[in-house]
Amino acid sequence: MKIILIILVVLVIYIFILYNSLVKLNNKVKEAFATMDVYLKKRWDLIPNLVEIVKSYAKYEEDTLKEITQIRSNIYDDMSYEDKLKANQQLTSNISKLMLLVENYPNLKANENFVKLSDKLIKLEDEIASSRKYYNAVIKIYNNKVEIFPNNLFARILGFKKKLMFEASDEERNNVIVRM
Repeated sequence: MKIILIILVVLVIYIFILYNSLVKLNNKVKEAFATMDVYLKKRWDLIPNLVEIVKSYAKYEEDTLKEITQIRSNIYDDMSYEDKLKANQQLTSNISKLMLLVENYPNLKANENFVKLSDKLIKLEDEIASSRKYYNAVIKIYNNKVEIFPNNLFARILGFKKKLMFEASDEERNNVIVRM
């Protein structure tokens, strides 16, 4: 009887410690996402200006511009965590297409507003990449804690689930073909 009581006390202490560590990690994930989200939102808000400038020069590139506008038509603040990740992956892919299209329009590349916006976009992309690294590192630690045995048994009971990493799309993984 004494042994069972000791095992129960140790188990309860283990669950309390596990729960507190999962809460801390979950809060760290939220903080990492919020940091990345600031940069994603800045890019989200920059895109309409960039699209408008490109539209005035690149009248024949409507498909890419429509895709970007369609993705952008959602209200960012109302999107869920997963929706923000998916939308930004699509946006990243389409921005890459847009910047490749710009190469065909020398007058656009010389436009002062376009140059300023593209410089801002480049800085934002660097900040997003850095915050994505931090976010994914925190997610890895969290997911390991949630998935490793015996934590996985208690994490599931306590309502902690594996979270998605911010991954590169298939298009981002392909080599860029540079034509001269």
